[in-house]
Amino acid sequence: MTLDPNTLPYRPCVGVMLANKAGQIFVGERIDTPGAWQMPQGGIDKGEAPRDAALRELWEETGVNPEHVTVQAETTDWLTYDLPDHLLGKVWKGKYRGQKQLWFLLRFNSTDDKISIASEHPEFAQWKWSNPTDLVAEIVPFKKDIYDAVIQEFAAHL
Repeated sequence: MTLDPNTLPYRPCVGVMLANKAGQIFVGERIDTPGAWQMPQGGIDKGEAPRDAALRELWEETGVNPEHVTVQAETTDWLTYDLPDHLLGKVWKGKYRGQKQLWFLLRFNSTDDKISIASEHPEFAQWKWSNPTDLVAEIVPFKKDIYDAVIQEFAAHL
């Protein structure tokens, strides 16, 4: 039986563009996909406000506390992406066709020693600050359009 992605919903999710004072963006290399870099992101818990989810995901994935960031912007609408065929039915127990994401631009107002990817359930093997133009080139292909859209929407703040 072939899974029809058109019958599946999108997973509600947030994304975080963490920018330092120089306008560089935090990216982490996924533990489960060496060579694939991404910004922090994750699902919105039932009853959780998207902004709260963004701050929680930031803390879970980077160790950065809310007092070390300023929320500068959020995308005007949800952005969606579909999973590629080889991941459809495997990721998120096969319940979703992809994700719909609200993105938040958070300005990092502290020092790099406040970042720690060694969490209880680490997602990143390593991290770095990236320039917006380099960022899209390092992202897995099926997320490139989303990252382009986020960078364009937040460009005035970077």
